[in-house]
Amino acid sequence: MSSIVVEETKAPFAATVTGAPLAGLDDEGTWAEVRAAWAAFPVLSFPDQPLELSELEYVTAQFGPFGDDPYIEPVESHPHVIEIKRDADETAPPFAAESWHSDWSFQDVPPAGTLLHGQVIPPMGGDTLFADATLAFEALGPDEQEELESMRAFHSANLGYSTKGAFAADRHKRSMKILVSEEAEARHAHPMVRVHPVTGRKSLYISPVYTVGIEGMEDAEAAEILGPLYLHMLQPQFMYRQKWAKDMLLLWDNRRVLHAATAGYDGHARLLHRTTIAGEPVIGA
Repeated sequence: MSSIVVEETKAPFAATVTGAPLAGLDDEGTWAEVRAAWAAFPVLSFPDQPLELSELEYVTAQFGPFGDDPYIEPVESHPHVIEIKRDADETAPPFAAESWHSDWSFQDVPPAGTLLHGQVIPPMGGDTLFADATLAFEALGPDEQEELESMRAFHSANLGYSTKGAFAADRHKRSMKILVSEEAEARHAHPMVRVHPVTGRKSLYISPVYTVGIEGMEDAEAAEILGPLYLHMLQPQFMYRQKWAKDMLLLWDNRRVLHAATAGYDGHARLLHRTTIAGEPVIGA
């Protein structure tokens, strides 16, 4: 008999999981069910999961080693946890608001997954949006799929985290401790179509924030390919909106979905704790 209940949302790639408190859960059979649910649904929400930081770390470790989180100062004594934070009186734009991306895709080995736990949730706004890059790829014609499978794209943190990037130029006071570095100018090439190591399904692996070009192409030529692909990926049939509640845990698969934060909660505090799960080298089709 299953220990958890997995309920599909209106989006075919997102589900809600109930039936098991995750803090300190030591039943491998239940964890196997959760991991199987994550393979079936790359976005999972777990409502009513009060977690201390050490418990969030414990849950993360059930999916693999911790990922490397650069450019954001971690929580003291918890080097694998970062705060996604905005104070009630803050005037800076919300972190990553409306910026579609797959977490840290600019790394040589990007994280497989991200966990985000709700601590302080505003009464409105602050939803998280997701777009399924697998469904988007599968909706393309076979000729375009084959062409994209032969391409590699450059990913970089330059636009946000370099010494000339958006956060370096931001003059607003932020509650989040964002670190800028010349290292953010580095670029890593990944296949534009990646194969999921568990499901074997293919996904587009590009994003407006971190994809900065295509191997062997001038910027203008690359933009002519990337721009229409972004519009295709962000069509309503590939998207899902997650509303937050206190103590909700959200888990998503960076190998398959893009995500973006939303604003709309000026005058209210918001605090979430985040960890990442280490990934594997990006394998193309």
